[in-house]
Amino acid sequence: MKTIVLVGLVYLGLGAEVVLSQAPFYQDKTISVVLGGPPGGSADMRTRAVTTVLRKHIPGNPTLVVQYMAAGGGRQAANHVYKGAKPDGLTIGSMGAALVTNAALGATGVQYDIDKFIYLGTPDSAQHYIFITNRKSGLTSLEKLRATAGVRIGAQSVGHPVYTVGRLFAYYLGLKEPRFVTGYTGPEIDVALMGGEIDARAGTGETIILRSPEWLEKGLVDIHAGIEIPKGNRHPHYAKLPEVESFAVSAREKRLIEMFRAFRLSGQSFFLPPETPKERVQILQEAMRKTLADPEFVKEFHKLTGDEPTPLMPEALAKAIREMPRDADVVELFNKLAGSGSLPPR
Repeated sequence: MKTIVLVGLVYLGLGAEVVLSQAPFYQDKTISVVLGGPPGGSADMRTRAVTTVLRKHIPGNPTLVVQYMAAGGGRQAANHVYKGAKPDGLTIGSMGAALVTNAALGATGVQYDIDKFIYLGTPDSAQHYIFITNRKSGLTSLEKLRATAGVRIGAQSVGHPVYTVGRLFAYYLGLKEPRFVTGYTGPEIDVALMGGEIDARAGTGETIILRSPEWLEKGLVDIHAGIEIPKGNRHPHYAKLPEVESFAVSAREKRLIEMFRAFRLSGQSFFLPPETPKERVQILQEAMRKTLADPEFVKEFHKLTGDEPTPLMPEALAKAIREMPRDADVVELFNKLAGSGSLPPR
């Protein structure tokens, strides 16, 4: 009996030594972060702000290498993570709102299912869009704005987020035959607005405060409406603005705004291939939670992007995507609003 007990203790001791000597899975490993965008762009900056800090929160401190796949507006990257990458926990996707938008709107070239990706979170989810006019245009109220035909609205190009948001505002505010003038860069739209070349533009409230604070300080513009993302997230500078959803006249129009909010909430999504082992998913999700709450990340994000992060944790991001409206009639209306043709009748 004593011999048996001693042998058992020996085996228990050996087992403990084996467990204690096991290195973390990610030790000496390299994780490829597949970015759906070019080097040096805003998506790259947001991604690097995360990866710089993420490494230290993954047990084993693996090397993280960013791999750029910008083709197809990022679709190449998403397709690769979905069907080309091995689901071993060593590939992470990083892509902007187009990841969700392209899939939901049925864009050509999408070969992935957004409901099968495993989400790690996003560093930027909140946004405040506003619609502004040059005060010299005389469009100083919603009534005057709606009564004037042919309001000129500046944007970069058809399909650009600023163009699409401008079209959303024009539709919901009920503008008469608005004209969309494209071909600008972001700063050039501002110059055109102040120079009277265009009458209006859509943009983010944060950018206006950062880039053109004198517009607000000197009363050079009128701000007519806003879009809160997420809903109820009021910016102190724009707290009294009417929310664009209040101009919706049907359930379809309300659901379209819900869908648009979900597009933007996804921000710079970080995600894993389907069927990645559960234990590695848990490791990476926990590491992302710690990263997005780390003061070092906040500092790095601000340094690289000029913005403050508005993170969404793994579960919240997955929930936003899962619950996003995808009704065929809503998608049809959104595609019309985002296109180059005349705004659809209401």
